[in-house]
Amino acid sequence: MNLIQNARELSEHWHSTKTCWRDAKAVEFEKRYLEPLPGLISKTSAALNELEVLLKKIRKDCEQSH
Repeated sequence: MNLIQNARELSEHWHSTKTCWRDAKAVEFEKRYLEPLPGLISKTSAALNELEVLLKKIRKDCEQSH
């Protein structure tokens, strides 16, 4: 799963959609769901990296104890 690539694809689809969906609900949708995505993706990526480091440490500790 590549969050950044999926976000890019979503952005491309959104730009296409915006050409025909231009009412107040479209603006609300963009502000509510799409504008926060870059920050959320950044935080999620950082958390996943930390989790990966932790899992590697756990695996290493388990291998050393056997």
